[in-house]
Amino acid sequence: QVQLVESGGGLVQAGGSLRLSCAASGRTFSSYAMGWFRQAPGKEREFVAAIKWSGGDTYYADSVKGRFTISRDNAKNTVYLQMNSLKPKDTAVYYCAAMGRLYRGSLYRGPSYDYWGQGTQVTVSS
Repeated sequence: QVQLVESGGGLVQAGGSLRLSCAASGRTFSSYAMGWFRQAPGKEREFVAAIKWSGGDTYYADSVKGRFTISRDNAKNTVYLQMNSLKPKDTAVYYCAAMGRLYRGSLYRGPSYDYWGQGTQVTVSS
């Protein structure tokens, strides 16, 4: 069984930065891709960013392009989300997700992912 544990959330002022981490553990962890999603109160979960485990190709939502950077550390089975120039509208619970070993569908869609973390709160004050 794969477990994903997020950390790094918190309260920050607009224009500030945070770095989220997602550590994956399991007897044999292998993933095609990992992603970050977020859900604000009263809104649906939305895609933020994704990265292919092999090759490191990255994908971003238009709303975060140029401000957020996703990266991975293969040796640590950890994916990061560096968030800069944060805005109040970035306030949400951020979830890490992992796709299984094989491609299961669009990296932009939540149902393509097999495993999810518990979420970490990010609050950006104005």
